[in-house]
Amino acid sequence: MVWYIVKLIVLLPLIGVLAWGCLKFAQKMQEKATGGTAGKAVKVVETTMLSPTLKLAVLEFHGREILVSVSRQGLTRLAEAPARAAAPAEVLP
Repeated sequence: MVWYIVKLIVLLPLIGVLAWGCLKFAQKMQEKATGGTAGKAVKVVETTMLSPTLKLAVLEFHGREILVSVSRQGLTRLAEAPARAAAPAEVLP
């Protein structure tokens, strides 16, 4: 019985550390495979959930903002406009 508890005390944290390490390794490999976030042409500005199967998303692409609907059937472009200038951060007194 004592041997079982010793194994449990040693192996349970070891398994937890191995799982955490695998997740961190997978995250680094995914970043390396996608090239990180720098230099991407498309940026998701905002998303809004309309129903469990329907979302609205604003995408920024080459100085334009594009409104799309996202559903199980795919993407549909709804509107397009010039990109808005970034609003300056509000300064607190």
